[in-house]
Amino acid sequence: MSACGSSSPGSRQQGYELSYRLAREQFEGIGDLQEQCRRSGAQYASANRIILDYLNQPYHISLPEIEITLEGSQAEVSLKDRILILHYFTLAKGTPPSGKLVTYRQLPGGTSYFAAFSQRAIRPLVRRFGSDPESLISTAAKLGGLRADHGDVSVTINVFPHVSVTLVLWRGDDEVEANGNVLFDASASDYLCTEDLAVVTETIVWKLVKDTSSR
Repeated sequence: MSACGSSSPGSRQQGYELSYRLAREQFEGIGDLQEQCRRSGAQYASANRIILDYLNQPYHISLPEIEITLEGSQAEVSLKDRILILHYFTLAKGTPPSGKLVTYRQLPGGTSYFAAFSQRAIRPLVRRFGSDPESLISTAAKLGGLRADHGDVSVTINVFPHVSVTLVLWRGDDEVEANGNVLFDASASDYLCTEDLAVVTETIVWKLVKDTSSR
């Protein structure tokens, strides 16, 4: 998502708009939508409608206008989410999960993005849940998250049918600060680019932080 590194709200918004236009063009270039539904795990509801689960909710892609809506909601889907949905659908290769988890640094080009990824995703996660890791489990459940077996506390959230994110926390004590990490299946890069995986993770973390802050 080319706007991720923009330095100001205005330029970031322009970047998102450009990314969205390009994503729509890529979608329009798909030759076999039914095959792409199979690869992405989306439902080919009709020649005019595709349904794709994103963060435990069904989103409809209406054709030919490529309008994206959340099922049962009148609220406009954010530009960022529309880009991610289109990027996932168009890039999906249908690769089965590898069963091997990797860190963000291990993704293609991940080392270059890691400083920003840590600042925008890992640090907010640790800052909010590091002192009470168990609260991550109940909060993530609203996004369909399930407890995983990593670190002291971890949870896996399905972002799209073939992409999941595992958030990991280690408790701190008097000598060691709380710490965290994020894991992906090694096949994730066959569905989203590394920068998009950072945006997805940041989106999830801030949804969780916002949820606990509003209680």
